[in-house]
Amino acid sequence: MIRISKRLAAIGALVTQGNRLADVGCDHGYLPIYLLQRRHIPRAIAMDVRPGPLSRARENIEAYGLLDYIELRISDGLEALEPGEAQTVVVAGMGGPLMEGILTRGVRQLACVRELILQPQSHIEHFRRFLRKLPFTVVCEDMVLEEGKYYPMMRLARGEPEDEWVEAEYRYGKYLLRHRHPVLGDYLHREEEKLRKLEEELRLAGGSRAVVRLEQIRKDRAFAREALEKYGFDK
Repeated sequence: MIRISKRLAAIGALVTQGNRLADVGCDHGYLPIYLLQRRHIPRAIAMDVRPGPLSRARENIEAYGLLDYIELRISDGLEALEPGEAQTVVVAGMGGPLMEGILTRGVRQLACVRELILQPQSHIEHFRRFLRKLPFTVVCEDMVLEEGKYYPMMRLARGEPEDEWVEAEYRYGKYLLRHRHPVLGDYLHREEEKLRKLEEELRLAGGSRAVVRLEQIRKDRAFAREALEKYGFDK
């Protein structure tokens, strides 16, 4: 059985059992291998824009005897996926802006998709706001800490977005806050402390540029404290 990272295992846990999977930016192909070995999915399409990663994915898939179940395709985002081929689409391990572009250009391919599993690496708040424009709604979130880095991720189901989110939900995740996710609590405590120290440094530094930066840091710190208090994360 293949061993994968905590991040990839958490992403896999969000995939609905029995769905056909399309893994966009599959890299080494570990996720579809992992899910097929556990009989969580029946088939998968592993796609990457670069021949190198796809070649490595092929080697790994062949080594585990799964070439009959995982199809490999060169694809710029969702370009090589046909409507109806996959019920679940995973896009993970990329910057938020890149993922926004993939999902925006893939409207035709997403027409028959039932769920999206997304794990953006940057611009998380902006990415959550972007998701409101899609015909999908966030139904579940998770977050893991691995090798010192925090990885938020989410499952979206087809349907119109629910009521408007508040600022803290865009920043930190509606369901992570609602369920007081322990990893988010750890992140908020560390973030608030980091911002406190940075606020002190900027306050002592002075200067016009420091003043502008200080204003933003104080705002960010206030939101972190509010989330800790409002949503009941223990100190």
